[in-house]
Amino acid sequence: MRHFQLIPLTFCIAAAFAVAREAAAQPGQDPFARARHQLVEKDIIGAGISDPRVIEAIRNTPRHLFVLPETRELAYHDMAIPIGFQQTISPPFVVAYMTEQLDPRPSDKVLEIGTGSGYQAAVLSPLVREVYTIEIVEPLGKRAASTLQWIGYENIRTKIGDGFQGWPEHAPFDKIIVTCSPENIPQPLIDQLAEGGRIVVPIGERFNQTLDLFTKKNGQLERKTLQSTFFVPMTGLAEQKRKVKPDAPWTPLVHGGFEKTLRGSGEPAGWYYVRQARVESSRQAPAGSHFLTFTNKTPGRNAHALQAFGVDGSEIGAVEVSLSIRGQDLRRGQTPRQQAHVLLEFYDVLRAPVGNAHVGPWQGSFDWRRQRQQIAVPPNARLAVMGVGLFGATGTLAIDDVKITPQFRR
Repeated sequence: MRHFQLIPLTFCIAAAFAVAREAAAQPGQDPFARARHQLVEKDIIGAGISDPRVIEAIRNTPRHLFVLPETRELAYHDMAIPIGFQQTISPPFVVAYMTEQLDPRPSDKVLEIGTGSGYQAAVLSPLVREVYTIEIVEPLGKRAASTLQWIGYENIRTKIGDGFQGWPEHAPFDKIIVTCSPENIPQPLIDQLAEGGRIVVPIGERFNQTLDLFTKKNGQLERKTLQSTFFVPMTGLAEQKRKVKPDAPWTPLVHGGFEKTLRGSGEPAGWYYVRQARVESSRQAPAGSHFLTFTNKTPGRNAHALQAFGVDGSEIGAVEVSLSIRGQDLRRGQTPRQQAHVLLEFYDVLRAPVGNAHVGPWQGSFDWRRQRQQIAVPPNARLAVMGVGLFGATGTLAIDDVKITPQFRR
């Protein structure tokens, strides 16, 4: 899966290793079974996935076999994990959510664009008749094919190639799932989708995408926007045809005032991986008429929102983070790291983390106030992910008018 839906690593890694160590200590043939069960209960069912077939597919798919050996202990935390070649395996919730929206049926023939590690194809395997999956990065595609064959998935066919072209000799497909982001749906995929079929695909620019569900009716696609998201771009011909390319050293944060929500879901536009948050309307909002509120009553449970943006550290020496915040009974969670704050993580051109910084943390109760902090940008940074929320803390945190201002190097 060619997905770059980053979750702040400094929050996730410590918890992930704790879960893995506990799982490894359990008796039985599968040392990861307990961790996988905990993942499903907390981050799949607990986050809203309700299709019992999808839930069982996540519960029974050995994600630890689809990651690199050195990151295996992170396999059952709900986070993206690097798999090499500038790619990551998507968080399990994202895989479950996209699978549920695809509405897989036992008679379906499914096309996947972006094999990546092979994990998404493996999750689909018990839910459908056949899975056809294409990967443009040859070493990734070969490794995924070997993994799938070794585990014993017999209804998955793999191919090395440009997913823009689809797989015409096996069309039409009942469902198509795209795990990388084109600017628009490639026409060959539309042509290869059966009448009444579904496509789940992230659409948009490099740092401003929405995950959309398309249904083919009378030869035309009907679009339903599901949520904001952040995937790596679809490469090959799709990238060549892209009209909007982020060549500038700075791509600003969007919708920091939460005045725009996605139709149908009510989630804030531009922000992804939103957990336990809602957009509220009030005349007392610090800016405009809306703000975002996080509420969590269970220590350790996720409550946050993320947004990625481009920042070239060779030209931008620092950024100023500013936002309005209001707190009610804010308390740390199970560990000192689990506190209400802003986390900024920087990544290099290979999508490897190169630094992070915090704004906060905040505790107790307080009325609206403005928080500002200057943060140095690592010279080798090329993109950043901003996370804001409770991160395992309890209480209620409201935020508004989030801004990031670049300061260019002289």
